[in-house]
Amino acid sequence: MKKLPIYQVDAFADAVFKGNPAAVVTLEKDWLSDELLQNIAAENNLAETAYIIKRKDHYDIRWFTPATEVDLCGHATLASAHVILNLLEQKNQQVIFQSHRSGTLTVTQNKEQLELDFPTDVLEKTDLPEALIQGFGVVPTEIWKGKTDYMLVFDTQDQVEALQPNFHWVARVEARGIIVTAPAKDASIDFVSRFFAPQSGINEDPVTGSAHTSLVPYWAKRLNKTTLVAHQISPRGGIVHCQHQGERVKLAGKSSLYLEGNILLED
Repeated sequence: MKKLPIYQVDAFADAVFKGNPAAVVTLEKDWLSDELLQNIAAENNLAETAYIIKRKDHYDIRWFTPATEVDLCGHATLASAHVILNLLEQKNQQVIFQSHRSGTLTVTQNKEQLELDFPTDVLEKTDLPEALIQGFGVVPTEIWKGKTDYMLVFDTQDQVEALQPNFHWVARVEARGIIVTAPAKDASIDFVSRFFAPQSGINEDPVTGSAHTSLVPYWAKRLNKTTLVAHQISPRGGIVHCQHQGERVKLAGKSSLYLEGNILLED
């Protein structure tokens, strides 16, 4: 029987049962087959499972939802860094990840938070797909399209909170997922968001770090500020501290270890 170490971390959370849970699986030297990686992620049934392999001066990383491999995942990268910096390499304050689909990603310990350094998304204004008209039943003020997601901008937080998507229709949209956002009611928060991705096997994601690579450049320009505080207002919820740095964005948050164990595989 082969054992694979597995950890579950609540990312963008100051305690367990908050933020976004991600599984982190450590592998030795080589990737498992894509089929097995996908099966493990489906069995975990979390928004994301990250797989990491230790190399000489970095870790290779890949991310899987229960349904598919994705180009980038913020909260599972944060969770992976939590495992490395708190359990595997406690003397280090930074970890470098290499990803085939999104390049080099750096995570740094910054006091009680972990800070992600991600590439900034490039947004273009676009039209609202018919499936989203049917899926949301309300027309946003602005519609943008990034590398993998649509972003719908609404006038108020109340509108975002009130959305009850028809996931049958939302799943028809050719995208990883749909970001919805609006100005925050709380004066200490700059903007709020939610993220829906039934086409990736996740109806609503609790806290989506990668979505903030789209959100941050938009709100930085609109609010004329480079340091922002974001609140993803899912039922679990999470706070993301953001910095816009041109072609890169920094996303910081806390994290909490929930589970440590082993996956059992037949040899």
